[in-house]
Parts: sequence; structure tokens; C-alpha cells
Amino acid sequence: MPSPEFTKALPFILRWEGGFVNHPNDPGGATNKGVTQAVYNDWRGRQGLPEQDVRELSDTELMAIYEGGYWTPARCPLMAGPLDQVQFDTAVNMGVGRAVRFLQHAVGAAVDGAFGPDTQRCLGACEPADAVVKYCDAREAFYRNLAARRPDSAVFLKGWLNRLNALRKEIGLPGFESVGDEVNFGDANFIARIPDIGQDPAYD
Repeated sequence: MPSPEFTKALPFILRWEGGFVNHPNDPGGATNKGVTQAVYNDWRGRQGLPEQDVRELSDTELMAIYEGGYWTPARCPLMAGPLDQVQFDTAVNMGVGRAVRFLQHAVGAAVDGAFGPDTQRCLGACEPADAVVKYCDAREAFYRNLAARRPDSAVFLKGWLNRLNALRKEIGLPGFESVGDEVNFGDANFIARIPDIGQDPAYD
């Protein structure tokens, strides 16, 4: 049974992930409700099920994939809101490993991508309000730097920033009362996935 915290956090994710998309510049490829074909194939294989088109993704499969593939591995259950929401959204958009690195930066832990005792200690000692601001600012800087380094990714920058600013609004950060149109899957506002640490060196 999904936890109440996970159930509360998921609607924001799904609002931004949308339906089925297969953008030519998106490294994630064919994606339905934020679940890529590769992730879906892997999940079904581990359940002893045959591969099928990600467009056939069921709601039950969706919940299991998001909780087991992102929420739990990113250690969101260890975090109080709204940091758990920020961590969850980052894990979905950028991978669990990258989310852990952002978290470590935000709470003052060694940034190594491994959620160990030091990270947990720093998480417990941090000021959550300060951590979410630092986390979101670091994520914005990453998006902007990525778009500058990879011109083929620049088409996604507006969508990435709109999603981030909507997240800031969702968690109550001041100054983000309005972000305009939240979901628009045209080229200028498409929310592309970013490969996790080690999955594509060009994005690291």
C-alpha cells in the first residue's frame, strides 16, 4: 500500500509528466506519464512479465514504478515535507543518483551520490526551509549550465524552469505565486528527462 506521503507527492509529478510523448531530442525516448519505455521494460521483466508498449502502462504499474523506482530509492521516506517533494521530483526528472547529489549539496553533506550515514546526519541537522531554497537554486543552475553546454538541450530550458518554478510554488517558496502555463508539450516548453549520473557522460 503506497504511503500517504507518496500519494500526496505524486500528483505534482504526474501533472508535469503528461501523457505519451516521444520527442526526437529527448534522451529518454518514448515516455508515458513520465515512465520511459526502457524503465517499463525493466520493471515488467523483474515482475516476470513480457515487454509491451509503454502506452499500455496501467495505473497500478505506474504507482509501483514511481514508488519503487524513485520515491524509495531517493530516500524520500526519510524526509519531511516539502523536501520529500523536491527530492522526488528531481529523482524523476534527473535520476535518483543526481537527486541524492543535489540533496547532499543542499544539506551540507559530502557530494558523492551515496546516501550514507553522513548524508543522513546532515539531513537530520539541516534547516529544511534553507535546504529547499538551496536545493532548488542548485537545480536551476544545473539546467542553465546544461543548456549552455549542450545546444541541443536548450530547447528544453523553458520547460525545465517552468517545472522548477511550479515546484517552488507548490512548496510555498516566496516569489513564485505565478508561473504561467504549466504544461505545454510544444518544443518551447517540453519537459525532457535528464539521464542519471553515469548513464550519459555528456550530461554529467
